[in-house]
Amino acid sequence: MSSIKITTNDSQEGSLKVAFATTDLENIDSHFGSAKQFAVYEISKSATTMCEIKKVLEKDTDKAVALLEGIDIVYFTNVGAIAAAKLINNGIFTIKYKEIVGIEEEIKKLKDMLNSNPPPFIKKIIEKKAS
Repeated sequence: MSSIKITTNDSQEGSLKVAFATTDLENIDSHFGSAKQFAVYEISKSATTMCEIKKVLEKDTDKAVALLEGIDIVYFTNVGAIAAAKLINNGIFTIKYKEIVGIEEEIKKLKDMLNSNPPPFIKKIIEKKAS
């Protein structure tokens, strides 16, 4: 497994690190188990930065979960029960869409949530990171 890191400034307080299973870097369009790459963004109230593209070089659930270490939320079109349990047990919140959704659209939703009244799961992630 390898990744392409994009140099960014220091993380912003209250930010989320989010991975999107994607084939084209524009849409959430991959099943977790067959994803070839994850686009990783850091999202805060005021900024969004693409910080990494994590490449999946072999089909191995444990290695894919390990690749996402440090990620707060991962989006995909589907996931198997065992992989979902492993993600959750590693502190990664999972979000599944049945249809293809644009990454930019989801980033906008997350930023709107951060700037208004975030749902409990997002509050919990931010509080955990702050402690």
